Amino acid sequence: MIAEIIATGEEIRTGALADTNSAHIAGCLEENGVEVVRLHGLGDDLGRLVAVFREVASRADVCVVTGGLGPTVDDLSAAAAAQAGGVPLVLEPRALAALEEFFRSRGRPLNPSNRKQAFLPEGAEMLPNPVGTAPGFALTIGRCRFFFLPGVPHEMRRMLASEVLPRIAALAGERREFRLARTLSCFGMTESRVGDRLEGLPAEVPGVRLGLRAHFPVIQVKLYAAGHEEQAVRRTLDRAAARARELLGAVVFGEGDESLAAVVGRRLLEDRASLAVAESCTGGLLAHLLTEIPGSSSWFRGGVVAYANEAKTELLGVSPQTIARRGAVHEETASEMAAGARRVFGASWGLSTTGIAGPTGGSAEKPVGTVCIGLCGPGDSPQAFRFRLNYDLRGRNKTVFACKALDLLRRALAGIPLEEG
Repeated sequence: MIAEIIATGEEIRTGALADTNSAHIAGCLEENGVEVVRLHGLGDDLGRLVAVFREVASRADVCVVTGGLGPTVDDLSAAAAAQAGGVPLVLEPRALAALEEFFRSRGRPLNPSNRKQAFLPEGAEMLPNPVGTAPGFALTIGRCRFFFLPGVPHEMRRMLASEVLPRIAALAGERREFRLARTLSCFGMTESRVGDRLEGLPAEVPGVRLGLRAHFPVIQVKLYAAGHEEQAVRRTLDRAAARARELLGAVVFGEGDESLAAVVGRRLLEDRASLAVAESCTGGLLAHLLTEIPGSSSWFRGGVVAYANEAKTELLGVSPQTIARRGAVHEETASEMAAGARRVFGASWGLSTTGIAGPTGGSAEKPVGTVCIGLCGPGDSPQAFRFRLNYDLRGRNKTVFACKALDLLRRALAGIPLEEG
């Protein structure tokens, strides 16, 4: 089965609102064995809506439409569906009863504009909306079964799961495909190098499609497979993921949408270890990324943003002689910062960053993009590393500095050589 998705509304057409609905719907349809071939964004224009509905009806098996079911004059989806299907709008008693109950339960009268929402194309199947006023509906136009849902994201998601996906599964019957995906997240290798390493993977594992997505500074490897037997599809993806890990090595840090900070936190929790951070150039970003993880209080002790040299010496115990001799951006300074963070917070591990995020402040010896990262673990002498990671913009440099620090800690916790590619 093939599907198309239509998101309506002037705010979608003009870009004033990001169309997250279509992305969610596409992912759900693909997971349920329906191939999504087109996404459309249309404004509130009756003629264009009718034309596109008819066009889609001539080629797709399924279409999910969001938006345009509200009470105002620019909510045109029901009228456009009726015109495209060559039927009138009629009052749907169940839709009217649901609207009346919705307003009665809130102590408000049903006004004429909301009553408009109870008019659906003749022959349409009403889809109840348990969390809003706008009922959805299903209607066959041409060869295609259309499903119309509200544009409000939480209403759409609820109805997609409870009303639409089961109906699509019934439509597919024995034709249903299992279209599954696996995501490997990588850090420390460019998109082009990742692509080069994996170039032969589809030939090695027949039935797998490969895609790459850059989500700075992470590269996501997307593996897709489809078939009528779910377990066979899963086995194909297992083989592909295992081979991709072999080809990419230690740059693969996780699966799905798990972040570097989450991977680090999970490993610390498994080891019953804790972490403290000392930040200069990242300005608290490391601590922010770590505390974004639910449950991080179990393993994250705290952090210090020691931006000035005096803060490094007074709060973290960095030797004034080290800073005078080596400067704030140096491996020795970074190692003393990491050791200081570990000591101050009584943590198992200390992690530090000190560098030059730009756009000014660089020199020939220490250009913009230079970062020194310190690492101090249980029973080990502090270590420090220097990298040149200039991505032109200050914010991007800070982000990649923080991720590089987390990746070094990830490798140390896993026993991976710190610079293994």
